[in-house]
Amino acid sequence: MIVKEEFLSKLRRYFSLNLYEVKIWAALLSRGVSTAGELSDIANVPRSRSYDVLESLEKKGFIIMKLGKPIKYIAVNPTEVLERVKKNMREDAEEKVDRLEKLKSTEVLTELTTLHTQGVELVEPTDLSGSLRGRHNLYNHLELTIRNAEESVVIMTTSQGLMRKVEGLKQTFEEIKKRGVSIKIAAPITKESMDAAKDISTVAEIRDTDAKARFCIVDGKELIFMVLDDQEVHPTYDIGIWVNTPFFAGALQSLFDLSWKAMKPFTVKMKK
Repeated sequence: MIVKEEFLSKLRRYFSLNLYEVKIWAALLSRGVSTAGELSDIANVPRSRSYDVLESLEKKGFIIMKLGKPIKYIAVNPTEVLERVKKNMREDAEEKVDRLEKLKSTEVLTELTTLHTQGVELVEPTDLSGSLRGRHNLYNHLELTIRNAEESVVIMTTSQGLMRKVEGLKQTFEEIKKRGVSIKIAAPITKESMDAAKDISTVAEIRDTDAKARFCIVDGKELIFMVLDDQEVHPTYDIGIWVNTPFFAGALQSLFDLSWKAMKPFTVKMKK
């Protein structure tokens, strides 16, 4: 049996199988019905492992063991396998979410919170920093930081960045706005980002700028800034830096406030 490595890699990724499992499964699919020994030879899997692998595939619903001697195995229709895998993944995810939800009412979460609050007091503010790789990670941390805002959120971003933040963070903006948090966003207002600016203007003060920068300051003490131009970098390779230092964040906010006064309010931009 000759199966391309690329195809086997796809099977491993989509069906969460190990290398021996995908080899045995692919071999059985090509045969329909076969013994463990035959599959071991075809798939080039050690015989000492083939029985364990077949047992694992049977439990996952990929194959069926046929009664009789010698023991043979039957391949389940791939379409049916796909549905079984989806069902198992869904049930597994629901179980994990339920387990985490129950954690809220246990002493474990209380102890973790106490450990965090007491531990942070022993950490220097300059040590509370880190790098964030990939836009997905960036926005996850950005959302967390903004959600914890108590007084103010200041954002300077690009036209595309404005659209991304409205799409992914609007609900968070609405939540902190209800708590009285001031939100200021500076970005180039283009034809592409006009609708996004209108959408977010109900909860944030928007101003137009030609400046090129990407950063967020929360409460004048936490800062997240992106080091690359989002038009020139793939989202996977985007990089951000998070620092918790009132000294640096406060200084940058002072510079932002000076520039803010010279920026055109979004309402002026709309009338043109």
